[in-house]
Amino acid sequence: MTLPTDPAANLASLIRCASVTPQTCALPIYLMFAGHTDVVPVGDEAAWTHPPFAADIANGEMYGRGAVDMKGGIACFIAAVARNVEANGGPKGSVSLLITGDEEGPAINGTVKLLEWAASKGEKWDASIVGEPTNPDTLGDMVKIGRRGSMSGSIAVNGRQGHAAYPQLADNPVRGLMSLVDALLHPAFDKGTKDFQPTNLEVTSIDVGNPATNVIPAKATATFNIRFNDSWTAETVQAEIHNRLDQAAGRKKYRPGKKTPVDYELVWRDRPSHVFLTRDDRLVETLSGSVKAVVGKKPALSTSGGTSDARFIKDYCPVVEFGLVGKTMHMVDERVAIADLETLTRIYQRFIDDWFGQG
Repeated sequence: MTLPTDPAANLASLIRCASVTPQTCALPIYLMFAGHTDVVPVGDEAAWTHPPFAADIANGEMYGRGAVDMKGGIACFIAAVARNVEANGGPKGSVSLLITGDEEGPAINGTVKLLEWAASKGEKWDASIVGEPTNPDTLGDMVKIGRRGSMSGSIAVNGRQGHAAYPQLADNPVRGLMSLVDALLHPAFDKGTKDFQPTNLEVTSIDVGNPATNVIPAKATATFNIRFNDSWTAETVQAEIHNRLDQAAGRKKYRPGKKTPVDYELVWRDRPSHVFLTRDDRLVETLSGSVKAVVGKKPALSTSGGTSDARFIKDYCPVVEFGLVGKTMHMVDERVAIADLETLTRIYQRFIDDWFGQG
């Protein structure tokens, strides 16, 4: 068959039953591919060897912000569906493309809202692939089958400002903050589980708002992020952190002579991302088999790394993630090998064929 050359018409021809329209899909199997077109800032543009939005090709690689994370993956999936249309007349089922533009930021106006809207119109999916760059070194290394949960918070400690030479007349909030931060970092939350890495908390900023070296500040703040495994829920993590801070507030290790506990306030930021694990054997095994068929190796199944929009999709259908090699994502000179784009397209095409029984 001859595919249309107009990009908009070409995309429209690939949508068997759109997930973002009022129509309800009548076809038997419904697969969603999800991705995002927004990107992180380029940083110092002068440091790039090729313009970050020119898509220059040099030495077999395409340079550009978003080439890996994750416009390349989107292009590969669209090409894979186009090849299926050309070879088989289209999948024996429905494919929807859920492509949004608010993943790298707060993630409040992208996938989560589109899913809610589509579901309200009666759309129901059987499975989803998110095209995030999941491979550490080479294409075929890894399929993501879950993610740790994530939460962020801030601690503000109130003290009493004073002269650094007369600490007895002040109350240094930095000392109080040290007690609280120490309690967050030790002891370890757990040793990990069968499917997940250990829970980990990182302090991401500390600030006193004080440019002077001879002034004890009046306030000290710290922000932190915790990635938690399936030993925890968002609620139990919050309870554990509250308990640790309350106990640490009365300790004297960093505040000798102080009779009152640390005066602190804990604020949770944004909404938590919940831990999840995809246990759909058919989805995982079909994708793993497609990867092996194309590259000759079976991918590792992993829950490592950060969060993605899969955390929203898992509430609607089983979801896995597989895309390009992530070595250069978010870096200066982000780039993808042209050969990897072709290989990923073949993997996606094989998966579509196998998933819909056309292989």
